[in-house]
Amino acid sequence: MDKKVILSGIQSTGNLTLGNYLGAINNWKKMQEDYNCYYMIANLHTLTVRNDPETLRSNTLNLLALYLAAGINPEKSSIFIQSQVPSHAELSWVLNCYTYMGELSRMTQFKDKSAKHADNINSGLFTYPVLMAADILLYQADLVPVGEDQKQHVEITRDIAERFNKIYGETFKIPEPYILKTAARVMGLQNPNAKMSKSSTLENDSIFLTDEPEVILKKFKKSVTDSENIVRYDEENKPGISNLMEIYSAITGSTKEDIEKEFAGKGYGEFKTAVANCVIEELKPLQEKYKELKSNPDYLEKIYKEGAEKAYQVAHKTLEDVYKKIGMVWL
Repeated sequence: MDKKVILSGIQSTGNLTLGNYLGAINNWKKMQEDYNCYYMIANLHTLTVRNDPETLRSNTLNLLALYLAAGINPEKSSIFIQSQVPSHAELSWVLNCYTYMGELSRMTQFKDKSAKHADNINSGLFTYPVLMAADILLYQADLVPVGEDQKQHVEITRDIAERFNKIYGETFKIPEPYILKTAARVMGLQNPNAKMSKSSTLENDSIFLTDEPEVILKKFKKSVTDSENIVRYDEENKPGISNLMEIYSAITGSTKEDIEKEFAGKGYGEFKTAVANCVIEELKPLQEKYKELKSNPDYLEKIYKEGAEKAYQVAHKTLEDVYKKIGMVWL
């Protein structure tokens, strides 16, 4: 039976956080059993901001190692580096010509990133959703795992694909957003009203997957809570403690009610330590595998070369169909 196709990826900027792991990668590992999965390292998307070249190269390979260490199996999924499949950039240019300025100007991410990078509001930042659409449509993805805040990107992808199909006939599969009910929404430890981010400037706000155990413990102990000192879930009035409960629940499988009972009368200090310890134990095998992979660059090279080849075969077929339909002379 044919499996549905899933496409997802993470930018190769900075270090992956606990939020990336619990919200995305840990679910990717489960999805590869039931779907035909393409997991990319989105390094072309990083170019909307200025990067140190050596740091970007290093981050790209680190992210590959983290994908593998977290359980993404290259025999079950296609793992590839976006820039190594030229079809992404090629289809992006074509789709730019079928995307309207008004559509792009309404994208929330453009407004947010423009505010953060006021000194570098470049055209790549504006057309970022078109490259994302090319990523998705090249692999004829059925589903795109996204959070509620990313649905807009899938919606504009659908609009572009439907417009192209209407002009040239059935070319692209129309993707659906796949919002995982089991995906944890992990917020910052210092600002629990914002998602935990690789780029947070707040000290101790993010748990990184490569943080040492003592660093993880320290960050959780410093996490912002409230003065009530009662472990109780209340997202509006107790965002800090509610966030810690989300993390503990995602790792242990305990319900919010179970957690409230388990820590009744114990206070925040004991709960913070318990959350830190369960995170440390969860990340221990991943960290050990990551160190092993990083010591074997030849194996990592083999994986990304094979992954690029597998991805190219599919992406190039879609691009060929597009080029022929719009009138390009094909070799």
